[in-house]
Amino acid sequence: MKRLLSTYASDIAAMSPQDLKRSIRASEGRIVMGETVVTAAPLIAGVSNAEMMAAFSCDLLVLNELDVFKPEIVGFYDCPNPIAELKRLTGRPIGINLEPVDGSQELLENQVDLPAGRLVSSQSLQQAQELGVDFIMLTGNPATGVSLAAISEAIALTKQHFSGLVFAGKMHGAGLGEAVVDASALLDFVRLGADGILVPAVGTVPGVREDQLAPIVDQVKAQGALVISTIGTSQESADSQTVRDFALSNKRVGSDIHHIGDGSYGRMPDPENILALSLAVRGKRHTYFKMGQSVRR
Repeated sequence: MKRLLSTYASDIAAMSPQDLKRSIRASEGRIVMGETVVTAAPLIAGVSNAEMMAAFSCDLLVLNELDVFKPEIVGFYDCPNPIAELKRLTGRPIGINLEPVDGSQELLENQVDLPAGRLVSSQSLQQAQELGVDFIMLTGNPATGVSLAAISEAIALTKQHFSGLVFAGKMHGAGLGEAVVDASALLDFVRLGADGILVPAVGTVPGVREDQLAPIVDQVKAQGALVISTIGTSQESADSQTVRDFALSNKRVGSDIHHIGDGSYGRMPDPENILALSLAVRGKRHTYFKMGQSVRR
């Protein structure tokens, strides 16, 4: 078993979902996850944002706003299965967001209506499985009305219909006024079978502090789950020093994965901020290793 930090594309292709989980844990808090919106034109014409994020050292790639029943990526060439094609081009595990919308909640803003291919259901999960998705993020985009309670209900359904890794939690309010970090709810996610828990990076969601997160992270990891610290508040387009501050705070908290979101030009993280995050959490040696390797290895 290799740590994901040190793998080549051929190593990743041979991994089972639990192999991938172990390889992330073995990397000791030095894994970078990049996210992009697939419904917007790419940052650079002729290069998909997934390829760009991999080139700047992201280990895990998330495609946001992908409709699993119409899996189209704006600016990408036509192919039968864009998930499989991006995995071939990047050599990286690829995940998507599916959203457990809570219809019983009153939102703080006008609600965004989602197509069936972006909502959690047995059909969308089965389709994600057929597309070859490696992991699913049960989370909420802005103004969608995704709640912690709805995420909790979605975990069992996801485990039933999807064999990849399941990450659950919120990066921000998603239009609701509930607390984003709730220790009881997050620990319940692990009990229900989530492989990883999302928590906001300190300094992104107001009121989320290191002294609050660290004990929760310790408990989540003690129960065998991974922890993903997220930057989902458009601060992925802030200055590089701010991103470095997030990264080092994540390390102090104990996160396994450092997520950087899609709220920048081209609807992907600022490439220089991916680089700043990666250098902060693992230095030049491992960053350049990921940037320089060929997918044919």
